Amino acid sequence: MATPTKLKGVSDRPDPERLLAEALRAQARSAPPAARAPELPPQYGLLSGTGDGALAREQAALEPPTVRHPAVRPKPQPGSLPTHWILLLSVLLGLATGAVIGLITLL
Repeated sequence: MATPTKLKGVSDRPDPERLLAEALRAQARSAPPAARAPELPPQYGLLSGTGDGALAREQAALEPPTVRHPAVRPKPQPGSLPTHWILLLSVLLGLATGAVIGLITLL
């Protein structure tokens, strides 16, 4: 009986995932220990036990703000043009440019 021959190529190369895993483990072993995260101030505590008003503070933070004054349109600053005037000016400049190009084409 003939013995199966071993294919060269893919099976002879080391597994790239294994090489990457070994490299990451070696890097983790040689890395300095991580610094501890700073402790959060008391207002960032858990809802279940940080104090008497924790739940009330969290509920107030989740509620949408109430509007007490009607929305006031800001006054335009002196020297600024309203949007409709800018649009009208751009349309007129486009028409004038088209007319000039049309005249040059006819000549």
